[in-house]
Amino acid sequence: MSKTAKPEDAAAGDASKAKVSTEQLIIIGSGPAGYTAAIYAARAGLRPLVLAGAVTAGGALMNTTEVENFPGFPEGVQGPELMDGLQQQAEKFGAQVVFDDATSVQLKGHLKRVATGGGETYEAPAIILATGSAYKELGLAEEKKFSGHGVSWCATCDGFFFRDQDIIVVGGGDSAMEEATFLTRFGKSVTVVVRKDELRASRIMAQRAKDNPKIRFAWNSAVTAIHGDGKVTGVTLTDTVTGETRHQDATGIFVAIGHLPRTDLVAGQVDLDEEGYIKVDSPTTVTNLSGVFACGDAVDHRYRQAITAAGTGCAAALDAERYLAALEDADSIATALVEEPSHA
Repeated sequence: MSKTAKPEDAAAGDASKAKVSTEQLIIIGSGPAGYTAAIYAARAGLRPLVLAGAVTAGGALMNTTEVENFPGFPEGVQGPELMDGLQQQAEKFGAQVVFDDATSVQLKGHLKRVATGGGETYEAPAIILATGSAYKELGLAEEKKFSGHGVSWCATCDGFFFRDQDIIVVGGGDSAMEEATFLTRFGKSVTVVVRKDELRASRIMAQRAKDNPKIRFAWNSAVTAIHGDGKVTGVTLTDTVTGETRHQDATGIFVAIGHLPRTDLVAGQVDLDEEGYIKVDSPTTVTNLSGVFACGDAVDHRYRQAITAAGTGCAAALDAERYLAALEDADSIATALVEEPSHA
C-alpha cells in the first residue's frame, strides 16, 4: 500500500466483495487525536492505518486560522499548517494515511472490520476511534436554504466574501469569539448574538472581542428566523427574557454554538453517554469493547481543545500498543502449550 492513498470512485464495488486487508491497528479520524495516535503507534512499529476522511481530513483545525495555545508555537500557527505537520510526522514513522471515509464498522470479536466509501475493507485486532465532532446548527427552516448564500459555520472559509458588510455571529463561547474577531478583518460590523447576559468564553477571548471596536453584543437574544431573497438580508432576534422580537439587518450569519460528536458510525456497538459521546474507562481510553479505544472530541465534551485531543490520542495509542502486546503474549503462550510434548 502506498504511504498516502486517495480513494477511487465509490462505484468501485461492494465492500463486502472487496479483498480484506489485515492491519495491526486502524485509526478512524485524523484530527489532533487521530494523527497523534498515529505518531505514537507508528513509532511503536505498529504501522497503523489512518482513515483520514475523504473531505474532513485534519478535522476542525483545518477551518481554524491562528492557533495560539498549542505548545511549541510561541508566535502561533495556522490550523491547516499544524495538521499538515502532524500528518507528515505520522507518515515519517510509518503510518499509512488513506483519505477515505469509514462507512460501516463491526467492532465486536477478535478482528474488527471497517468498510470505506471507496469500497475497501480493512480488519484489525485493535481500533482507535478519533472521529471528532461536527458543528451544531440553529435548527431553523431557513438555515439550510441560505447555506452558502449568507449562512456559514466557518469564518475562515467564507469571511472574505463579506467584506464591508454587516455580519452576525451566533454563540457565546471561545469559538464564537474567535469567529467574531476574525470576521472584523472583513466586515463593516460584527454583532454577536448571545442567549444570556454573559459569555461562556474564556476571559482572554471574551476581553479580546469586547475590546474590538467593530464588535457589539446582542445580549439575552436568539436568532429565531432568517430572512432574504436568494441571499440573507437579516434575521429576527427574540429576547430570551421578555419574548419581544426585533429585526436585525445582516448579510452574513456565522453559527458558532458548539459541536456534536461524530459517533453515528459506532452507535449501538460502543457505549455512548446521553449526549452521544463515547464512554471510556477514564483515565484510560478503553471502551466497553475489547480492543476498541476512543480519544479526542468524540469523547471529550468538557475541554475540546487541540492539545487535550492530542493528549488522549497519545493515550489511545499507548493503550492499543499494550493491548496488542498482551494479545501477542497470549498467542505465544498458547502456541507453546500446543507444541510442548506430552509427558504422559
